Amino acid sequence: MQDFSLYFELGWQHILDWKGYDHILFVMVLCGIYTLTDWKKVLVLVTAFTIGHSITLALSVFKIITVNTDLVEFLIPVTILITAATNILSKRAKPKNIKLKYTLALFFGLIHGMGFSNYLNSLLGKSKSIVAELFAFNVGLEVGQIVIVLATLLISFILVNIVKIKKWDWNFFLSSAIFGISFIMAAERLPGLFG
Repeated sequence: MQDFSLYFELGWQHILDWKGYDHILFVMVLCGIYTLTDWKKVLVLVTAFTIGHSITLALSVFKIITVNTDLVEFLIPVTILITAATNILSKRAKPKNIKLKYTLALFFGLIHGMGFSNYLNSLLGKSKSIVAELFAFNVGLEVGQIVIVLATLLISFILVNIVKIKKWDWNFFLSSAIFGISFIMAAERLPGLFG
């Protein structure tokens, strides 16, 4: 039980760590187009992302797949960039093809899971019983992710319903800011692929 709480804590701290803000930005831009009334859509969207990153996190930790760290670290901001761009290109802040958004969340989750696995593998070292640690870490990631989703939806609610900013203006501001940050991150990580 002590190991569970340790890896659970490491999981939520990892996703909420401002030093590794790329995952925070992804979750924010993923759900930033929605409001609290869209909670069911957000739940499905975040679940798709969770399924994706759980799969590659497990496959990598069990050494079924190996990943090029530099490639994954470059692809993570690319996923953020694409998600932000799809939000910006949505005219009414409501994606026309919601299934495409779910599919992208699942696929991008696969990439983020490989990023999480680099961190978890360094923690596990030569540990033999990694199933419980993997589960606890993943649950911790989810708790951290829920915190980000709730904070983003709450900010959206306040700005759109209380401050009376137009939903599209909020989406455009958030998505554009995150687009710019992720573009710089991707550009900074590109040389690592060829270095």
